[in-house]
Amino acid sequence: MSEGQHHILSVLVENKFGVLSRVSGLFARRGFNIVSLAVSPTEDERFSRMTIVVDAESAPLEQITKQLNKLIPVIKIAELAPDQAVERELMLVTVKATPEARSQITELASIFQARIDDVGHDAMTIQVAGTPDKLDAMTDLLTPFGIVELQRTGRIALPKLARQPAKLRAVRSRPAQTLA
Repeated sequence: MSEGQHHILSVLVENKFGVLSRVSGLFARRGFNIVSLAVSPTEDERFSRMTIVVDAESAPLEQITKQLNKLIPVIKIAELAPDQAVERELMLVTVKATPEARSQITELASIFQARIDDVGHDAMTIQVAGTPDKLDAMTDLLTPFGIVELQRTGRIALPKLARQPAKLRAVRSRPAQTLA
């Protein structure tokens, strides 16, 4: 599914027991499909941040935000446009690795800046972090070797930082040189 068919919501909530259940229950009751959900405490231990990726077709953004705003533990909701956010996901994948295929898999892991976390007699477990597109590409390239197990964390995202435009400095002008 392409990025345009998803909403990425960053939801700041109170860091209390049962908040995750209330938010996910809201989505279930309304029939909104959650593509991924990641939750962790923020820099302020009173709050947690939820990154919720929802299917745009099953859940109109306005309806989702109105419903979320009704929940008392929800402090703030922001939609993150993919081009204005830094997104990451973590994937662990165990792939069949015959002795002949190990060097190819190791090289592939190197290209994707992945890490080999475990090696068995006939399989390897690889850890890779990156954008969802990067993880999809690595999955496609590992599939011919035989994927044994695969687990992805779900997306986390923060807004990109605003940058100041470059300041122009006055440059002393030189007299034009004449060509001979």
